[in-house]
Amino acid sequence: MVENNRFKNPVFPLAFISLLAFTRAIIDEIGINYGQVANNLPSPYQSVQILKNMKVGLVKIYDTNPEILKLLSGTKIRVSIMVTNNQILNIALDQAMADNWVNENVLAYYPETMIRFILVGNEILSTNDREIWHLLVPAMVRIHKSIEAAGINNIKIGTPLAMDILESTFPPSSGKFRPNILDDQVILPLLHFIYETNSYFFLDVYPYFSWSTNPINTAALDFALFKTENSTYEDPETGLVYTNLLDQMLDSVIFAIRKAGFSNIKLAIAETGWPNAGDIDQTGANIHNAATYNRKLVQKMRAKPPIGTPAQPGVTIPTFIFSLYDENQKQGPGTERHWGLLQPSGWPNYELDFTGEKSDLEYGMLPEPLNDEPYKGKIWCVVATGVNEMELSPALDFACNQGEGICDELAPGKTCHKQISVTTHASYAFSSYWAKFRNQGATCYFNGLATQTTIDPSYGSCKFPSVSI
Repeated sequence: MVENNRFKNPVFPLAFISLLAFTRAIIDEIGINYGQVANNLPSPYQSVQILKNMKVGLVKIYDTNPEILKLLSGTKIRVSIMVTNNQILNIALDQAMADNWVNENVLAYYPETMIRFILVGNEILSTNDREIWHLLVPAMVRIHKSIEAAGINNIKIGTPLAMDILESTFPPSSGKFRPNILDDQVILPLLHFIYETNSYFFLDVYPYFSWSTNPINTAALDFALFKTENSTYEDPETGLVYTNLLDQMLDSVIFAIRKAGFSNIKLAIAETGWPNAGDIDQTGANIHNAATYNRKLVQKMRAKPPIGTPAQPGVTIPTFIFSLYDENQKQGPGTERHWGLLQPSGWPNYELDFTGEKSDLEYGMLPEPLNDEPYKGKIWCVVATGVNEMELSPALDFACNQGEGICDELAPGKTCHKQISVTTHASYAFSSYWAKFRNQGATCYFNGLATQTTIDPSYGSCKFPSVSI
């Protein structure tokens, strides 16, 4: 795919800024994740201009991109940078490597570029690499030592963790860490480091994923979207009352931390959000719900005085919304490519006021959510519109080479064989592969070559395999 040339010299009109309503004051509690897993995004220069116009106070990137860090110099935007997963081993084992990393990626820009957080790795405890688990805190300690040696005391070190660090999350009071990260002496050193450095326990927390595993209950969707003004949940153990799913998830971590022997550990949200679109079989992923979730989230996190959570009231929780853009090269199901506040053109998917001052009534109308109830019927996986036929052969070969009879009907003389029809054969292979392996985690994506459809692509006596929902 070729990068979109219309971004070579774009002009972002005043109407763009007005429509976004990303308004007035520099905000420190709410920020944005700026991911770049795409080939059609505005340049870093244009993106930093957008961030400035949005009046966003925090931005998180997933590396130490020098162009972005230079462009942020002199702005009032505080940035979170990341030690990538593959850098952890060398840094953990060698203080000189940590010093060099800090020299190149912090001291080369600081303080003109206001670096607020250094995050070491990304969801390390969700991997199966136990060696890296044990190197995580040593790497954090070495980075912290380098920062201190440079006389810097206002940059906090942390690591983002997913909710799968917990063995139990419901009710919130039952929250406890997985036995393996406790038994392996991984989580306790991490908590000790956070406590001693007065840092934050960073979480990637997505109510969408928690709700979408069982998306039948409409009341549960409202609870996930902060829409339960007249509905609450009371934890039977603590008596704490909850009005939204995010608070429940956060407090389950708070209780796990307390059971591990630590109190007064502060939380920060490294990622949260709601997808604005997805595949046919991904319930609730739409603009209406994404806008609702993020608007309510901003209002909650911007409240004065701070709200916190039922188990930890009155505290500020630094929060990064995922994400700035829809990213078209992210692998996996359709939602992975549709979390952006903005389209790749820079145009908003929906309005969002980052001050939290705009009431729900002041926003314009949102499109009706058409997929809040699970789809019931057959779905096929076929070649996406506009795909170059020359790109299909490797994907077709991949699907057929999985065996299991996936492409048997495409053989000469069989019902689905068509001479010189790579597109038709690929659609059959994609549908057959997806139907065979969907329950094992396979997706209808094939690096952007495939899409889901409810229109049966079968022809004549050739019947395409389908997935029944």
